[in-house]
Amino acid sequence: MELYGENDFKIRSYQSAVRNLENYSGNLSELKASSLEQIDGVGKSIAAVISEINKNNNLQLYEDYLAKTPEGILEMMQLSGFGPKKIKLIWEQLKVETLEGLLEACDKHQIAPLKGFGDKTEEKLKEAIVYKLSMRGYLYFRDAEILANSILNDFQQLSGLSQASVTGELRRKMEIIKPFELIVATSNKLELINYFRKGEGYIFNPKESGPFAIKVYHQASKVDILIYLATAENYINELFRTTAHPKHLAYQVEGKEAFNELIKDQKFISEEAIYQEVNLPYIAPELREGLWEFGWAVKDKIPKLVELDQLKGVLHNHSTYSDGKNTLEQMAVYCKELGYEYLGISDHSKTAAYANGLQEFRINKQHEEIDLLNQKLAPFKIFKGIESDILNDGSLDYADNVLASFDFIVASIHSPLRMDEKTATKRLITAIANPFTTILGHPTGRLLLQRKAYPINHYAVIDACANYGVVIEINAHPFRLDLDWRYVRYALDKGVPISINPDAHETIGYHDMYYGICVGRKAGLTASETLNAKSCQEITVYFNKRKQSALAKV
Repeated sequence: MELYGENDFKIRSYQSAVRNLENYSGNLSELKASSLEQIDGVGKSIAAVISEINKNNNLQLYEDYLAKTPEGILEMMQLSGFGPKKIKLIWEQLKVETLEGLLEACDKHQIAPLKGFGDKTEEKLKEAIVYKLSMRGYLYFRDAEILANSILNDFQQLSGLSQASVTGELRRKMEIIKPFELIVATSNKLELINYFRKGEGYIFNPKESGPFAIKVYHQASKVDILIYLATAENYINELFRTTAHPKHLAYQVEGKEAFNELIKDQKFISEEAIYQEVNLPYIAPELREGLWEFGWAVKDKIPKLVELDQLKGVLHNHSTYSDGKNTLEQMAVYCKELGYEYLGISDHSKTAAYANGLQEFRINKQHEEIDLLNQKLAPFKIFKGIESDILNDGSLDYADNVLASFDFIVASIHSPLRMDEKTATKRLITAIANPFTTILGHPTGRLLLQRKAYPINHYAVIDACANYGVVIEINAHPFRLDLDWRYVRYALDKGVPISINPDAHETIGYHDMYYGICVGRKAGLTASETLNAKSCQEITVYFNKRKQSALAKV
């Protein structure tokens, strides 16, 4: 609506309705128009819109907007830091309708003269375009896994298909996926091809398909899918070959063939048998990157990777006290229902005004509610936490006496994010050195496929965490997955504990813990190295010792 210049009153009414609907705890799909109108911010027109969505599973107004909007403009609207009003101005003034055209306009310095832009904005826009173009064709691991499971489920109906699996980066649980790869053992290749030819939303690519693989395009996610074709006899060999990174395949045990040669010479009935052939223990798919796994395997000391059911609690979560969608009690009750022993609530601090950050008097109110809920829900426990903004100078967002009122502190940078490496690293290390900092939150601020991480010296930051006894989080939100697994390994080698945190802003966000587990496992994370694998009693002791140590230093 902003892109097409609808009147501001209508736009604001939608924005107001969205804010209220996000905090509504009922099921909108079950409500009639008359009931919808009773929700704050929802008048007759928006109630009618919701009813249309409920009835038809789409909205004609939205479809009409999409139909007249070029694909490139939709891509441009996804550029980090640039809203529809700026894109509208570029579209109208320069007649640019693609990312490539927009990049060319930046190179010709046609953006800076536009009203509200300037040289710095043009430079920022160019950076965003280059990053966006580099991410074309990628999927979040979460979205790729959902799509793959849907396809594999449909494959069960095909005749002649005996086995099927994800493979490649998806099976290794990379944070973003390209290419998207599956493997099947089938004696009926034609039926598989017809499934994609006739299936809604797919385009079969005969030019890039052959006797050993077929390629199709998935229209909704805009990604190519490569499906390797195997026989029942060579399926395991092909699954192993297509799963592992080339460095893993090229590894050679002394006196034995490298894996890529071994699987050419003989057929195997299991992946375990392949490793047994070279006298190595089984290596889980997510470790097959050719990095550190063989250092463990040759000594038969592969870590026992952490499992989701070993996590005892959920730290770093938000409620309606700041920008969450569920109340504190709803967050706690659902956490308990999932079988966890404790919840760490950590709403935003006061500097995060955009997220309804907590002023000091509201902290007191929240702590009073936590005390009451802890009596009601015992032995389940809510720990009093805060996600304290790391300010420009590296200090935390409250005075020491306020910080001391919490059980734990997640320290995070939210703004500004445009920093050079030296500035960002110093800012983080200053916060890490604060004795009240318990956990360093999403250390690089990255949003996968949306914006780059701000540059930091990972080794210096991790060394500081080791020095000051600060935990590093793996932010399990599928758009973050930060700290990157490549550096989680270094943190573990330095003895830094890891906390797998969902950064949940609603109850369903707890399920993102799975994605954090995937990141941890790629780095060889074990339960003993994971903070929230501690029991409620153990983590209570941990938090108390940490706080007493902080109080002794201030």
